[in-house]
Amino acid sequence: MNSEKNISEETMAEVANSPLEKQAEEQSKVAEKLGMPGERKWPTKTEFSPEMLAEMEKILPSKLNRIVQTSLAGCVHCGLCSDACHYTASIPDDKTLLPAYKADRFRKWYKSRYDWLGKVFPSFVGAKPLSKELADEMYDKLWGGCTMCRRCTFNCPMGVDYGMLVRAARGIMCQVGRVPQNLQDTVDTHYNHGNNMAVPRDEFIETIEWIEEELQSEDGCENFKIPVDKHGAKYILTLNPREPKYYPLTIQASAKVLNAAGADFTISSRYWDLTNYAMFNGIDPDAKIFAQWLFDEMKRLDVEYLVAGECGHGYRGIRWEMANWVGGVPFKITSMMELMAQWVQEGRFKLDKSVHDGKCFTYHDSCNIARSGGVLEEPRIVIRAAVNNFVEMEHNREDSYCCGGGGGALAMPEFAPRRIAAGKIKADEIRATGANVVLQSCHNCTDQLKEICHHYKIDAKVMNLAELLSEALVL
Repeated sequence: MNSEKNISEETMAEVANSPLEKQAEEQSKVAEKLGMPGERKWPTKTEFSPEMLAEMEKILPSKLNRIVQTSLAGCVHCGLCSDACHYTASIPDDKTLLPAYKADRFRKWYKSRYDWLGKVFPSFVGAKPLSKELADEMYDKLWGGCTMCRRCTFNCPMGVDYGMLVRAARGIMCQVGRVPQNLQDTVDTHYNHGNNMAVPRDEFIETIEWIEEELQSEDGCENFKIPVDKHGAKYILTLNPREPKYYPLTIQASAKVLNAAGADFTISSRYWDLTNYAMFNGIDPDAKIFAQWLFDEMKRLDVEYLVAGECGHGYRGIRWEMANWVGGVPFKITSMMELMAQWVQEGRFKLDKSVHDGKCFTYHDSCNIARSGGVLEEPRIVIRAAVNNFVEMEHNREDSYCCGGGGGALAMPEFAPRRIAAGKIKADEIRATGANVVLQSCHNCTDQLKEICHHYKIDAKVMNLAELLSEALVL
């Protein structure tokens, strides 16, 4: 019996250590379900009901932090915000798109609850109790008439933060189910699958392996690698899910730049999505979950720098909001734009500008990268190192007009005609530069810029900074 038991144990040990068993174990890890357990489908409604309005009344106090309350109480209706808004600049005849008017849909309700004059003389301060009609206006103007770009805030002498104000109102509406369906579906997909396009882990790994093979087929890139789940790397690169799904060449360009710089980097096979559409629907618990996943990957892989890929709101969510959601971060945070500029200045690249001769370039500053992120000169350092012909738009850096695709606008097809119309001021500025290439560092901006260039008949290609730099590399 002892002999049979020993043989059985030895046999089991051999099976457990066999290549097939190890392969099965690895496949099991790859097949791990990412995201939250189970499947969530946020209940959405197509109309406001009395019950929903009553619930909104209960939720309102929880959304009134210091910034939101100051912004609701501080507007003096001076009108300086009007010229700042791309909706107003592009659709001047529609006065309901003025920033102060849009914010007043929320402010009227707030004043009826919290302004003493609003209770005694409501018409004197424009106070109005919440009704279906007022809620419908809030829905139309604060979901479909604002990208939370904050250009109006920069023009406001009172410091009214329209971005925070609009997000608070959206969060209240979303909590009772009145939220654009496609936008909420995007958040639910991220919640359920770990990224907002439900890319399975095995498919993602295969995509990265294929991109690595494509990269190694380029001249001078034979030894370039795209490490996955490498422990102890200096940098971990995060991505927008549009990249593995629709724009894999942008990952290839970023990997080429990272390898050419000699960077010690990796990509997580689990949580690599830097987007956070809960920034747009106003649901803080979801925003915290998505940020926490990236935080946990930093700890799991023991990486020094969390690197935001070229994504506007993703950069802001990681660089400026993550610490608020997860209670501080013990690691460093940067972006591809900043790293590329740093490495250009350090002389890590040999660049041939002539590859871009014959083209005229301009650059669109993403609102979340420039105005709300502070990254202003770094993109220009990269561009001027890679091209000979660069022309600035009339309004640039923190003064740049929103392209019209931010704030979740691209995920709200019911407002698409207004979104395209609001992009006219940006299209006019692109046309005025004479550029045939529009550079940017945000995938929402990519799609919106492509649409408005097509709609307004501008013959211009749209590309990101890593693509620009990678083509100019001499290896």
